[in-house]
Amino acid sequence: MFLSVFDMFKVGVGPSSSHTMGPMVAAARFLDALRAAPFNCAGVRATLHGSLAFTGVGHATDRATVLGLAGFRPDTYDAEAAQTALEQIRDTHTLTPEGLPELKFDPVHDLKFDFGPNLPGHANGMVLMGTDAQGDVILQETYYSVGGGFVLTADELAQGKDTDTGAPVPYPFKSANEMLAMAQASGLSIAQMKRANELARGTPDSLDTGLTRIWQVMSDCIDRGLANDGILPGGLKVKRRARAIHDALLAERGLNQSAPHTINDWMSAYAMAVNEENAAGGQVVTAPTNGAAGVVPATIRYWLDHVPSASKSRVPDFLLTAAAIGGLVKYNASISGAEAGCQAEVGSAAAMAAAGFCAVMGGTPEQIENAAEIALEHHLGMTCDPVKGLVQVPCIERNGLGAIKAVSAASLALRGDGVHLVPLDACIETMRQTGADMSERYKETSLGGLAVNVPNC
Repeated sequence: MFLSVFDMFKVGVGPSSSHTMGPMVAAARFLDALRAAPFNCAGVRATLHGSLAFTGVGHATDRATVLGLAGFRPDTYDAEAAQTALEQIRDTHTLTPEGLPELKFDPVHDLKFDFGPNLPGHANGMVLMGTDAQGDVILQETYYSVGGGFVLTADELAQGKDTDTGAPVPYPFKSANEMLAMAQASGLSIAQMKRANELARGTPDSLDTGLTRIWQVMSDCIDRGLANDGILPGGLKVKRRARAIHDALLAERGLNQSAPHTINDWMSAYAMAVNEENAAGGQVVTAPTNGAAGVVPATIRYWLDHVPSASKSRVPDFLLTAAAIGGLVKYNASISGAEAGCQAEVGSAAAMAAAGFCAVMGGTPEQIENAAEIALEHHLGMTCDPVKGLVQVPCIERNGLGAIKAVSAASLALRGDGVHLVPLDACIETMRQTGADMSERYKETSLGGLAVNVPNC
């Protein structure tokens, strides 16, 4: 089992990794299929299913699908160019992706929301079709956006988990128990094992450059969120709060009047800054998803700015350790809110952040595993019930609390010796089972919970 650190941390665009980035990636893949086809298509159509239909408008799934079919990709997204392209498509009812003939596409009639039963593979399903001049379908593919910007075709999903065909890695752990055994046998830290695995598939320069960029994008996102204010788009009229909280905290510095618990407000401000940027459609890093994008960077910023022993040179170790834990969660359970509720998103992010923080604070592999378990355990059962399908309420504040839980979990683990009752593997499996038992109403459909008990306007 190998999931790269750059699989868990992807540079992308808000507001949702599964509902915005995933459909855009799927559409880009479909364009590649059209380019490779032995015949020329004259038009394209798309249908969105399951959670992509129920909360697609709030998550900008329709917009992302159109832009993906126009040739846009999350990692190189240009907001100004995207807006221009959308206006042209609406006016001309045509797409002009590179390497393909002009394609007929009317967003009003050729992009449909199907509110019937989910497609069989996953709650986030979409079908993309290429048509001939008469409008008959001549190429069709089903895609599933399985969380964190990961996209699989129906065939790829049916092949199961063991589809990694890359070069062998030296530490192929598929469970936390295997990870700890390999760490003990090798004498290496989790970050060192993860680095060795990454280097089996890439170069030191590409790894170090990539990790530097990941943190830079995360840090820049925090800074933008702390500088911006106003009302978030979408109709709920949610006011940005991170800047005001941060300004107040800065004003209180040096007054010797702040209670110790205000450190929680710093963490919340950092996390909320990221998720307010995400809600506004800004550039973020999946960590492991957009909906949970604030937890890891907030924890890193807290560590760098408020812990005297912190050093920016250790940020790669934080990210590598966090990615190792996130990979275990994704492989053995889910990081998709549409599949397992918010326990799979903010819960996974908190486990990743707790592990990374514990690592840079000098924790042993056993303490790191304990930190991840504590953080995940205390998110078990958390539903995904976004009001109006927007990644705003309760998502933005929830990231702040996720960061606070991550730091608390790591601190508790560092006070012990790594011996504890509930193994991380058992906690991950419990999360998977809880997600399977959870009503679909609470899995990113906006059909239950806060989504129906809070006014949508």
